[in-house]
Amino acid sequence: MAPFSAPSVPAHTTLTLFGVKPGQWRWGLAQMGTSVRVLQQVKGLRFFKLLGSGQGRGFSLKPNWYRYGLMATWDSPAAAEDFYQAHPLLEEYRQHTFEQYTLQLQPLQAHGLWNGQNPFTQETHPAPAGVPIAVLTRATIKLTKAIDFWRHVPQASASLDQATGLIASIGLGEAPFLRQATFSLWKDEASMKEYAYRMAAHREVVKNTRSRGWYAEELFARFTPLSSKGTWNGVDPLAGLIR
Repeated sequence: MAPFSAPSVPAHTTLTLFGVKPGQWRWGLAQMGTSVRVLQQVKGLRFFKLLGSGQGRGFSLKPNWYRYGLMATWDSPAAAEDFYQAHPLLEEYRQHTFEQYTLQLQPLQAHGLWNGQNPFTQETHPAPAGVPIAVLTRATIKLTKAIDFWRHVPQASASLDQATGLIASIGLGEAPFLRQATFSLWKDEASMKEYAYRMAAHREVVKNTRSRGWYAEELFARFTPLSSKGTWNGVDPLAGLIR
């Protein structure tokens, strides 16, 4: 993979969620390490993260050994298409998984860093009116703050169950307990903002993030879903919603 440089224009982004077949959880866990070297050689792949998942809709201490993710940015949509259509690694994944769900995403804005980088965009673009929006929130939790963080955050993750306009969400992570993320799909920007700014549990977490100094690094990004393919928990949550 070529050395990363921050994109001057929004980087074409993909997120794929893999549902691992029953009894194949050891294979799924192993891919967090063994797939890295292969992905580093993929032409046109600028940035990637292999992600495990948690149970529930957001940050979780309970791992899901049967759901994994791959988030990536690409030199072009064509480079992403070449990978998804023909790369041998994807064929191996298909043999060990019962479903895959791939989103093509256009970054709208990204604030913060992920391993010292902003891989998505340095610019801010308005969200199109009346269309779904995707949100990624990720953080590296300070080791000295981990216990305090996990005492407070589960209530905000649970509040997603009552969020109006939430289409789907999942807790993802690079490493248990300390490097966590939530990816969510919303009916539109207004629904997402209603939750972010008016849901008491979420507002409390945002306030505590600053006052209690939980994070060594964090990133918040929004995207427009361009296309979806496959299934997530047996359905395409964006079916009929993408123009």
